[in-house]
Amino acid sequence: MVLYFYPSDYSRGCTAEACTFRDSYEVFKEAGAEVVGVSSQSVEFHSRFAADYGLLFVLLSDEGGLVRKLHGVPSTFGVIPGRVTYVIDKQGVVRHVFNSQFDSKRHIEEALLVLKEISQGGGTQENLTR
Repeated sequence: MVLYFYPSDYSRGCTAEACTFRDSYEVFKEAGAEVVGVSSQSVEFHSRFAADYGLLFVLLSDEGGLVRKLHGVPSTFGVIPGRVTYVIDKQGVVRHVFNSQFDSKRHIEEALLVLKEISQGGGTQENLTR
């Protein structure tokens, strides 16, 4: 599973990130991974965002920020919800964590690299923030 937290639907960086996940969605599926995005907008807002951009993966609403807090996703400058991507293997082990507020497209690149390592039987169990 690729679980990614992002600040807000329709913002420039978040839209670019979601569309890059969308454009690579088949590659993720071929690697055996499901993509799930999480932000604080409502289910209805997510539905509009997903429809407007043809998103093929699930967007979860975390309106109270509990899921974000449970995963330890930091905020940027103390006010902007953080952008963090987790790659979680089939045993539920977090194999990779990537945290970058401003390099949204790299989240996809990092996740695909780790999935490739996992599918080839390589990679160690890691919980790294790059």
